[in-house]
Amino acid sequence: MNSRLSTWIILGLTLTFLIGPFLIIIAAALSAGNNLAFPPQGLSLKWFIKVFEVESFRASFGVSIFLAIFGTLAALVLGVPAAYAMTRYRVPGAETVKLIVSSPIIVPGIIVGLALLQYLVIPLGVGIGPALFLAHTALILPYAVRVVSASMENLRVDMEEAALLLGCNRFGAFRRIVLPNIRGGVLAAFILGFVTSFNQVPVSLFLSGPGLRTLPIDMIAYMEINYDPSVAALSALLAFMSVGIVFAAERFIGLSRYV
Repeated sequence: MNSRLSTWIILGLTLTFLIGPFLIIIAAALSAGNNLAFPPQGLSLKWFIKVFEVESFRASFGVSIFLAIFGTLAALVLGVPAAYAMTRYRVPGAETVKLIVSSPIIVPGIIVGLALLQYLVIPLGVGIGPALFLAHTALILPYAVRVVSASMENLRVDMEEAALLLGCNRFGAFRRIVLPNIRGGVLAAFILGFVTSFNQVPVSLFLSGPGLRTLPIDMIAYMEINYDPSVAALSALLAFMSVGIVFAAERFIGLSRYV
């Protein structure tokens, strides 16, 4: 009995540690007061309404959506062929290639952002928009390669070989046999990349500039001037969006099988 009680206590403390900050943010967002505080000063939905009235939030949300969608698509265009090559061929130095591809995950985002700013944006005069796009694509690429590789390793090779024996060329076999069978992994990689890009802070912090900021960076800049609960309301909405996307992905494609 004591063992079962201890288990429930540990589980409760763990859930409190994980979910507690999220609940505090929701409570602060529902405050009727004019300052960000907990516990809330009354209850009101006015700060959720204000989120949609702030022009900078709308503009930066569009930037984040663009980077998340097209940066992930670009990473998949590069990552799917790379995953195919590493799982179907004996690539010289394959382990080194995997390490290089994984470097954006291993290296802290602050270092990646500073390096891109110092050696790409400043000396080459690359604009803020292209720099952000390249940075987000590079950050998502490792997830695309890893998730798609895991999906391809579970695909029987003889299915592709049968298509080749029946006269299909390599690209045709990939398009007709391989790609339809790994579409779950590709979709899982897209969802993971989208969420990762949308919530990216360290790299975007170095590469954002006047007139072009991602939503997380715009939220930080907003809090430097205003300290009202609208940022908490926006944080709650973004958390609900991310959780909803992940739950939907788990429900329809089994996201946990790929990550």
